[in-house]
Amino acid sequence: MDILVTVIIGVLSAFFLFAGSIKLLGWQKMIFEKQLEFFHSYGLNRQIMALVGVVELLGATSIWFQGSTPGVLGAALLFSTSLGAIFFHLRFDTWKDGVPAMVTLILSGVVIFLSW
Repeated sequence: MDILVTVIIGVLSAFFLFAGSIKLLGWQKMIFEKQLEFFHSYGLNRQIMALVGVVELLGATSIWFQGSTPGVLGAALLFSTSLGAIFFHLRFDTWKDGVPAMVTLILSGVVIFLSW
């Protein structure tokens, strides 16, 4: 079971380090512009997108501290971020746009459940 949690944490961490750093720093121009377009269509601005990026980076780094409060809080941050993304994608886009968030919601939920 420990190896499964480690793999899930690695996948979640890699995904959210990538996604959060793009939201915050805009280093991958094509993805950044698509993400910003999503946020604008939701009525949200660049500052909110940057804040989401910070939350994603915080969750992606603190999730590695499993067996401690920061680890569970990191997984909870990623769970909450994924839940918010699903809400906005289902409300304003198609369900297909929300699939990555659905996957990360399930994975972060598994980490929270197994950490309990």
